[in-house]
Amino acid sequence: MAVDQLPGRVREFTDYLNGLMTRLDHGSGWCAVFWQRDPEGMQACLEGLEMPPWDVVEALLQDLAGEYGPGAAVAEQERARALHAAALAAYDARPGARDALGDRLDVMLREQKYAAERLAGLGRALASVTDPEQDRVLRLDLAWARDDHERATARCAELRARMEKVESSPPAAVADAAPAAVPSVPAVPKQRKRRRGSARFAGMVEEEAGAAPVAEVVPVAGSVPRGARFAGADEGAVRVPSAESEAVVDEGVRRQVGGVVAALLRLRREGRSGEAHVLLVEAAYWPAAWYPLLAVELERAGLGADWATLLWEAASLPADRLVAAADALVAAGRAGDGQQILRQGVVRPAEEIGVAVLGLVGAGRRREVGALLDACVRMRTPEEAARSAVPDPQTLVPLLLEAARQVSEERHWDVLHALRVAGLTV
Repeated sequence: MAVDQLPGRVREFTDYLNGLMTRLDHGSGWCAVFWQRDPEGMQACLEGLEMPPWDVVEALLQDLAGEYGPGAAVAEQERARALHAAALAAYDARPGARDALGDRLDVMLREQKYAAERLAGLGRALASVTDPEQDRVLRLDLAWARDDHERATARCAELRARMEKVESSPPAAVADAAPAAVPSVPAVPKQRKRRRGSARFAGMVEEEAGAAPVAEVVPVAGSVPRGARFAGADEGAVRVPSAESEAVVDEGVRRQVGGVVAALLRLRREGRSGEAHVLLVEAAYWPAAWYPLLAVELERAGLGADWATLLWEAASLPADRLVAAADALVAAGRAGDGQQILRQGVVRPAEEIGVAVLGLVGAGRRREVGALLDACVRMRTPEEAARSAVPDPQTLVPLLLEAARQVSEERHWDVLHALRVAGLTV
């Protein structure tokens, strides 16, 4: 797409980004890191074909501060944020943007998980190392892994927010959308590190034969990225206590929840975001009855962002546990959280939803079936909802149509039409 064909807001941000880049030394700082790791991605953003995540823009502003002083970055921050937000809104208004965002979120969630696993593995390795040089290399690797995880986490949050904005637009606009006009990701030459997916600037790579380790990809001396994440680390991941699936929230549970909240506070203070995320992932698998207490204690401790992360992680739970967690939150007066967890839970591939529903049907969990399909027909386009019936149309089509009818007569007819087009009516 030519620059003069870009949406106005996207072009305005692209002009700003190009202007910012002309003021930076491309051979040092974060600018050098991004160009080394993904030159095609940088070029695509400079041409307006893709939008950089905010953390990339923020890192470039850190470079600006390093070259021209803190005042220069402070003066640019507000303008950059406003231009970036406006450009994202225009970029996501294109047809098919929701599906493109969902695909990119799937990739970034995998990157986030990979980084968390790498953090835990490096932490264990560091605990047993005795050689000073090996210790230095591991600490550098750990610092980069922590940065990778923090960036992936921030990008997941940014993508979720963008998806929510797109989903709040009229459903018809989404249903009638053409395939996403998203630029393809250029192939990376064999001699370079191969990216793990299509997410731009993910910073996480798989090593190919002869490739340099991640620890060697650092800015030049004098421009090393700063912050708590680069201070080194010396501990492994904190583990969450196990619990029975039907546990009751008693004093013992309160102590365990309090212990995890205290651990999260300590990890956040020490900048150990990777271990904190591992803790939240494991907490997502706690009994549903514990969720309301987790919400209260995390918010009381000022960890509202961690509660939001835990809710998102819970969205990947098996269907029966997902519905149970939503029920527990609704029963505790947190209907918004309960609805959110269901909405996020049905972002998974449509056919996977169908398989989950079949499992619930086989277990006689009719109420859970209704809750999951209700969220599906409300949050997915009629075409996507129809695809959830593919695993077993004989069983799933009647259930899907009934759920759609409970939403509205209009949604019922939309889903019925989508089923007919897909050849799934029975």
